[in-house]
Amino acid sequence: MDPFALGGGSIATLTPLRDRFGRQLARWAGSGDFLAWWGRSLAAWVPARWRRAIGMDRGRLLLQPDAAGVQLRLQRDDGIRDLAGLPRLEAGDPGLRPALPPELADLPRWLLLPAASGLRRRMVLPVAARERLRDVVGFEIDRQTPFTADAVAHDARLLGRRGADQLDVELVVVPQAALAAQRESLGPLGDGLAGVDLAGGDGAPLGVNLLPSAQRRAQRDPARAWNLVLAVVAVAATIAMLAQLLDNRERALAQLQARADKEARAAREVSLQRQQLATLVEGRAFIEGLRSERPAAIEVIDAAARRLPDDTSLEKLAIDNNQLMLLGISGEASALVGRMAGGGPWRAPALTGVLQPDPSSGRDRFTLVAELGVANGGGDAAGH
Repeated sequence: MDPFALGGGSIATLTPLRDRFGRQLARWAGSGDFLAWWGRSLAAWVPARWRRAIGMDRGRLLLQPDAAGVQLRLQRDDGIRDLAGLPRLEAGDPGLRPALPPELADLPRWLLLPAASGLRRRMVLPVAARERLRDVVGFEIDRQTPFTADAVAHDARLLGRRGADQLDVELVVVPQAALAAQRESLGPLGDGLAGVDLAGGDGAPLGVNLLPSAQRRAQRDPARAWNLVLAVVAVAATIAMLAQLLDNRERALAQLQARADKEARAAREVSLQRQQLATLVEGRAFIEGLRSERPAAIEVIDAAARRLPDDTSLEKLAIDNNQLMLLGISGEASALVGRMAGGGPWRAPALTGVLQPDPSSGRDRFTLVAELGVANGGGDAAGH
């Protein structure tokens, strides 16, 4: 009996719900969130002791330098607990094995930096940047922080999604000097780190890795065999599910139509996101080009101050697009064009209007304009 033929309105009622669920499932599957949620749900049914036995929740060892030495902490899914405190180690010291049992001493070692060592900035990025999130935020370091990209270690932290096509991301940076000092304070323990994390405001790790990939110690995955077994089980379960779905021709047809619609939407979204990313890159290049062609305001003000005589006072200095305008009073107003033409980040200085005597000062009131651009002389021949 067809389960969708129980009533005249059953199919019409269930189809919108089924379509919404299918779209949500497609977004999860396409972004990896569904697989992560599925894995966490399955692992929640396994006792913690069993998870650690099969390598699913071995945890990691956090190293926190302090004034007395190094504090060792164990982080697992059930939380963080303190293990021991070690004095500052020197070359040739035995390391962690005298202080910890072998199953803990062999865990991946992570340096945990204090929250004050780093800088965090929230950003909104397109979904297309998710696959290379760390590389994409690296281009924003100069704009979002007071540091240059080569002066910091950085990573990206995914906070969530904003709608269907945007991501909430947090850029985390730590100056290289601060990172090097913390690693040096670890002594021999600083070699062979699996990663470097930053503590949040509550002291818990943020879940980032500030250590460059080339410096990370590769860890053997003890759960690889179990992952293969689970993958085979998942494939077998999927095949059984598909075989059962084939018994209902109407559902198979609806599923095929939904899949075609999903792929068409995904293609349109990818095309739109690619265009948006290209537009952002082109816009940034255009802005940088304009910035390199125009002198800075402080440069214009400094050059004008060097060329104006001492008996000249300005009432107004205005920069409008590519035009500079000076309004003021001077005892040498007729000679200002010659003084301003001797270099500086402008071209073709000229007086506009007529010189008007100022009764109170005995000097002439003037208005001078010039076209801003690359300096044509580069010197201060008219300066003083």
